[in-house]
Amino acid sequence: MNRPLLMTRADASARPAGRLSLASSPSRPSRVLPSDELLAGGRELVIRHEGGEYFLRLTRNNKLILTK
Repeated sequence: MNRPLLMTRADASARPAGRLSLASSPSRPSRVLPSDELLAGGRELVIRHEGGEYFLRLTRNNKLILTK
């Protein structure tokens, strides 16, 4: 079973941007992008993937939700 990667703000700031290594793929670092940069001042972002659209939304409680 795949588990989501959980990071604290301190973990994210302790690593250089774009250089997060995952245990499952140590040779392929993931990019780290702040949510405010992704949303660019808005509350929703549409991600197109394999012909489908996914919606990343910022809730009233300042949580992120990804839906299809």
